[in-house]
Amino acid sequence: MNICVVTLFPELVGAVGISGIPRVAIEQGALALSCVSPREFATNRHRTVDDRPFGGGPGMLMIAETLSLAIASARAAVPDAHVVLMSPQGARLNRAKVQALAAMPGLILVCGRYEGIDQRIVDALIDEQVSIGDYVLSGGELGAMVVIDAIARRLPGVLGDAQSVVQDSFETDLLDHPHYTRPERWQGADVPLVLRSGNHRAIDEWRLQQRLSGTARARPDLFYEHGLDDRARALLTAEWQHAAETIEKLGRLSDE
Repeated sequence: MNICVVTLFPELVGAVGISGIPRVAIEQGALALSCVSPREFATNRHRTVDDRPFGGGPGMLMIAETLSLAIASARAAVPDAHVVLMSPQGARLNRAKVQALAAMPGLILVCGRYEGIDQRIVDALIDEQVSIGDYVLSGGELGAMVVIDAIARRLPGVLGDAQSVVQDSFETDLLDHPHYTRPERWQGADVPLVLRSGNHRAIDEWRLQQRLSGTARARPDLFYEHGLDDRARALLTAEWQHAAETIEKLGRLSDE
């Protein structure tokens, strides 16, 4: 996967490739990461890349000419690239979107700054807009870094254990289950007995039940979006029934 980022701050974006999974992907040759700055194409002595918006209003906009030249330079480096503008106006980044972007032959991630970019660039040169959430950042660089990291995890051979991707939160439209490591007891808290049982079927069922109950508590909207199969519904019902019985039992004990 070849990704080129159009940004006024290449040193910021470049940091994503010097550690963690993106670094592994680059070292293995699964990911190539480069940056192009619109400032390289500024023609005046101040290397201006922004100007006031027509119609007035606060802030400045990135100039169409320098930005278009930067995108053209990125296209020369990644000829078949899908061009993405990081923008609050874009579609929300989720598992399906990451999967779709990772399947592209190449990507150009365009990072806006100031109040945004000239709309004519969006109309003429941008294939789609992507947002990482309903909030505003100083620019698109952090969003681009999120996209790069999320894609790097999905590239073949990058993660040592292929199950790491399969078991990530959202990969099965559920949040992840709790994880534990040694020691078995820490500050009075024990690792759940089922995880120490060696019964892999029971462990798998416990993990699914935890994913279901955790999703129900924190992100019930995922159920509305993706639904539940019969097994998941039964496990979730059993979890809630157990919780209700425990609360009832504690209530009886407190009354005695």
